[in-house]
Amino acid sequence: MKLSSNPILCFHRTFLFFLVVIFSLTLSSCDENRLYEENVNFDQKAWAADSLPVFRFQVDDSAQPYNIYWNVRNTVSYPFRNLYLTYYLEDTMGNVIQEDLYQMDLFEPRTGKPYGSGLGDIFSHQILALPGYQFDTAGMYQIRLQQYMRRDTLPEILSVGVRVEVAGDN
Repeated sequence: MKLSSNPILCFHRTFLFFLVVIFSLTLSSCDENRLYEENVNFDQKAWAADSLPVFRFQVDDSAQPYNIYWNVRNTVSYPFRNLYLTYYLEDTMGNVIQEDLYQMDLFEPRTGKPYGSGLGDIFSHQILALPGYQFDTAGMYQIRLQQYMRRDTLPEILSVGVRVEVAGDN
């Protein structure tokens, strides 16, 4: 089998190789502040009220404050401008140590322009929910998220998640 000596084909292969290398380096770059981050995708682009994604993470340093974020991905067809969710933060023994209803704006109220970063009709949001949170002890913690809107099934929500990071010196 003879390899092609076409210069255009060689250029495309070389270009593709460099794109793969750059993409790999980007993915492997360190995010030194991140302790934990996970997202749960919804298969039918809808978040049911009885679906409570669970996010488990280990805290080793209870003297360190942490920032906790909610991650949300939605389409521009999401029928509301905001999203209400209830979170349940549970300690190492499974006891709810904090719960609250949290409201976040996904679209600008007057213009309807989506907030967050987007590509096409999909937008991602990372919203600081609990800044500088101090855990009482080291150990395994979990956060459960529940949508708290007026619909049992909330359409056009693609995924939700949690990010926990070491709080910086802001």
